[in-house]
Amino acid sequence: MRQLETLLPRPALTNPSLLAATVASLGRRAASRQDLWRLLTESYTVDLDAVAAMLPPEEPEPVWLPSKS
Repeated sequence: MRQLETLLPRPALTNPSLLAATVASLGRRAASRQDLWRLLTESYTVDLDAVAAMLPPEEPEPVWLPSKS
């Protein structure tokens, strides 16, 4: 069960180097990319665009064209 929101504000990560270090630290503990986002946004207030810019892009699975026989 998800914990209720607390009345205390979450700390804001605005410094790019501190944000990068936090993402790296949480990334080692997260089971997936979605888990990393969850851990980050539950613990901190962040600029989501800044976080997305520092994460490696997710490459979609290639869609192979059917071969012409």
